[in-house]
Amino acid sequence: MTDSTAKGRATWRDYYEMCKPNVVYMMLVTAMIGMFMAVPGMVPWEVLLYGNVGIGLCAASAAAVNHLVDRRIDLVMARTQNRPVAQGRIDTLHASIFALVLGLAGMAMLLIKINALTAWLTLASLLGYAVVYTLWLKRATPQNIVIGGLAGAAPPLLGWTAVTGEIHGHALLLVLIIFAWTPPHFWALAIARKEEYAKVDIPMLPVTHGVKYTALQILLYTLILFAVSLMPFATGMSGSLYLLGAVVFGAGFIYWAIVLMRGKNPKAPMETFKYSLIYLLAIFVIMLADHYLLPAVTIYELGA
Repeated sequence: MTDSTAKGRATWRDYYEMCKPNVVYMMLVTAMIGMFMAVPGMVPWEVLLYGNVGIGLCAASAAAVNHLVDRRIDLVMARTQNRPVAQGRIDTLHASIFALVLGLAGMAMLLIKINALTAWLTLASLLGYAVVYTLWLKRATPQNIVIGGLAGAAPPLLGWTAVTGEIHGHALLLVLIIFAWTPPHFWALAIARKEEYAKVDIPMLPVTHGVKYTALQILLYTLILFAVSLMPFATGMSGSLYLLGAVVFGAGFIYWAIVLMRGKNPKAPMETFKYSLIYLLAIFVIMLADHYLLPAVTIYELGA
């Protein structure tokens, strides 16, 4: 790619890429899970629409800040070197304005159309990722993703409060599941990208403590996640369908963590990372099915 091509005029796709759409979509899925789990029936369409758009805009704003702050190290890492800010297709001024507009629009929508609690919790999540994690933790400690993971775990709580206007223990349990999931998910990728992180002096755990130690931590956190994932059943939040799904998919995650720790499969880091994405989506979808389908089956059987 020539310099003129790399630094050509920005297109809408460049701005779209700045939003990290795949990450935002995953966050919105978990936010919607929080919305649906908060009520026995259907979520009002206004909350679904305005709540998810507002949360999504704020998440996209935080992603744009990440592109802006990491533009120099992005050039060194293979998976990020073609990002629009790193390549100069979007300059820092326009990137900053874009991030600010997204954040203000998202906050305005949440304040006007949803409720203040959701808006301020979303702002805290945005600042936690864009400022605390991206500007400080990422470069300060190998525990960056553990501490900073709380911001990324917030969407189910945001979805819950968007519907109810209050914080509930079950919503915090959904947050806890994602919080426990984040380290083994991200550290598996960090092992695969260890050399790239080392080049840019980012103290990811595989860089500072080695692959074997990181693999052990992944296994331990996966076991913690397995235990945490059973809590919705233990607390009566979810039923037997969810329990079955949590056990089956949790066992799959533990399997990949063990394969990774054994160190005999060079593809294990990326396979573990990919499975972690499947795992999170699967247990939340099963949780939602358990929430709506089992009560419907019970009512039908009682009627019969």
